[in-house]
Amino acid sequence: MVLSKEKKLEMYGKMVKIRSFEERIVDLYARGLVPGLAHLYIGEEAVAVGACANLRDDDYITSTHRGHGHVIAKGADVRSMMAELFGKTTGYCKGKGGSMHIADVNIGILGANGIAGGGLPIGVGAGLSAKYRKTDQVTICFFGDGASNNGTFHESLNLAAVHELPVIFTCENNQYAISTQQRMHQTIKDVSIRATSYDIPGVTVEGNDIMAVYEAINKAVQRARSGKGPSLVECKTYRWRGHHEGDPNLGERYRSREDIKPWVEKCPITRFERLLLKEKVLTKAKIDQIKETVKKEIDEAVEFANNSSFPKHEDIYQDVFQEEMGGSR
Repeated sequence: MVLSKEKKLEMYGKMVKIRSFEERIVDLYARGLVPGLAHLYIGEEAVAVGACANLRDDDYITSTHRGHGHVIAKGADVRSMMAELFGKTTGYCKGKGGSMHIADVNIGILGANGIAGGGLPIGVGAGLSAKYRKTDQVTICFFGDGASNNGTFHESLNLAAVHELPVIFTCENNQYAISTQQRMHQTIKDVSIRATSYDIPGVTVEGNDIMAVYEAINKAVQRARSGKGPSLVECKTYRWRGHHEGDPNLGERYRSREDIKPWVEKCPITRFERLLLKEKVLTKAKIDQIKETVKKEIDEAVEFANNSSFPKHEDIYQDVFQEEMGGSR
């Protein structure tokens, strides 16, 4: 598939931005500046960027608890993200949602989700809305191998298939459901085989190869836009960090450094760099320039978050759903 130089540079820049953002969170979290939990996306950048590179601004995504990469790939503002992670009022959820609840409906980000598999029915809802309104908008629904065992996965694929909804179910198979290796929670090797149960296309690709991800999602997007219904795309990848920051020694309770090493050697960013250098899309000087520009943007995001204020105590119930029971909150 032929992509323009500008498109490839944009994709590379977003991968670098995701990696830089996440590496900064490693440091900030260790210094106690990020409250709550943070599940980092380091090592999986090719999936989010390769997938979202096929979308328009008015298309949708639903994300996961490990969602920083997805939302940056869709165009989220890193200043508002950083402020949200710091718990500040200038964040996407005014400091009340944290890492797992980044959302920006103005650019089609329907929300990261702290519930495993929680984004699946939301993605179907977005697809149903697009079909009802007779638009050609599509939704990419990200989820993990563990979430593919949930009832929401099967219910969502079934409903989307029956109604031929424009949803691309994108499984990021990073080999672990929290601390449980895939072979211990599934008897199948490829999650994509489950597409046969709903008579929709299913394909497995190398998730660290951004061009392979782009091409697989591109076919699924074209199918969805033309009214032919959903697809299931599985991307085999790996998370370098533990399940969350604070997972001891990068998750050595359930995996070894020897397990991690070969995946680090297959770094998706390094792999794309080599391709772009070979194609003369990138130069060493251009790589340095992109990384310096991204570093400056992340530095500014941290400064913005640091200088922002925390929510006031009296604002605790603002923008939060409340159910009145017996006259009390």
